[in-house]
Amino acid sequence: MTDDTLLEFPCDFPIKAFGYDTGDFDTLVVDLIQAHATEVTHDDVQTRSSSGGRYLAVTITVRAVSREQLDRIYHALSADERVLVAL
Repeated sequence: MTDDTLLEFPCDFPIKAFGYDTGDFDTLVVDLIQAHATEVTHDDVQTRSSSGGRYLAVTITVRAVSREQLDRIYHALSADERVLVAL
């Protein structure tokens, strides 16, 4: 089996999630990511509201140790109906 990723692990990897600004969306994203990257804390969170204040972009940089870990994080984010987009 070959690893077709261009990333070298471990590495710092930013993950961004977009959703409605419900007041706790950033906490939701932290909780979903923390299940797969336990070192992530609320201090690692950067947020940006949309110009109309309806949406929130949450960026968290994780110390990724494998492609499988990143796949699990993206799967968890994509599976939650409150996350509209995960990049």
